[in-house]
Amino acid sequence: MKTLKLNANDLKHLQQAGELLCSGELVAVPTETVYGLAADASNPDAVRKIFAAKNRPTNHPLITHIGSIDQLSRWVKSIPSWVTPLAQAFWPGALTLIFERHPDVSDVITGGLPSIGVRIPDHPVLLSVLQQFDIAVAAPSANPYQKLSPTSAEQVIAGLDGKIAAVLDGGECGVGTESTILRVSESKAEILRSGPLSAEHIQPYLPFPVTMPQSHQESVSGNMKVHYQPNAKVIICSAVELQQRLEQQPHTTAVVVYSDELQHLESEHLVRLSSDCQGYRQGFYASLHQLDKQGIEQLLVEAPPREPKWADIWDRLSRASA
Repeated sequence: MKTLKLNANDLKHLQQAGELLCSGELVAVPTETVYGLAADASNPDAVRKIFAAKNRPTNHPLITHIGSIDQLSRWVKSIPSWVTPLAQAFWPGALTLIFERHPDVSDVITGGLPSIGVRIPDHPVLLSVLQQFDIAVAAPSANPYQKLSPTSAEQVIAGLDGKIAAVLDGGECGVGTESTILRVSESKAEILRSGPLSAEHIQPYLPFPVTMPQSHQESVSGNMKVHYQPNAKVIICSAVELQQRLEQQPHTTAVVVYSDELQHLESEHLVRLSSDCQGYRQGFYASLHQLDKQGIEQLLVEAPPREPKWADIWDRLSRASA
């Protein structure tokens, strides 16, 4: 299969992307978080292609992306009354809500589970396609299973070229890590995957405390122990340990730092990320992709702050180093 690279700024290319999706093909699409590998969520045969292209287990549920809140009732059985102000506050945005699924939803999307994850993405390109074609798409990250999520069209092609119909190039993703996943019910809200939106962001819109289990075995996107991995072995270290290890490591070792203490560190392969959590988030995957291209065998990562707003970064690093 020849993978087309479509330009999101070209109306003909946008039309072509929508037509490919409606015909049952896979198209990698930009979102504000990471690029997603999209298939028409109402077409189980199209959705099955996602698992084949990514080599992803079929019992691992997918997130469904919709173009407006009016579409929600097509995919979920019931909406707790308290969810509406929450959705109005954060949709479009990097918040996935898990509901009891509508009876008509295919097992292919949900991995056989009685629940479904849904969000409205905050990216004008994808929203335009969803709304113009009145379509919802199942869309996990557009990368081979357990590998680094892509934040650019070039990174998608590096991992999936020849396995999907097209990539819709909408530039680099503005957020940089996957959405927060919140499971909702009539009287409970649980964060099952850390993301850009923390419990602190969400709590003002809830009528009861939001909880976040330290670990859980719920089947949701991104909850595999080994996930988000570059080709290099990832080691998370303190600033002191990192400097000690670097003195002993070969030229195939790279370093990722963020603190003022290590900004002037000397290394052949050094990546300096922002000390602001959103700046770090935005550059994180892109930096690891770049180091993979350089053939790095070992990656020393300065341990980020242990603060709630850094929880998603810790989550991704922990799985990358597993």
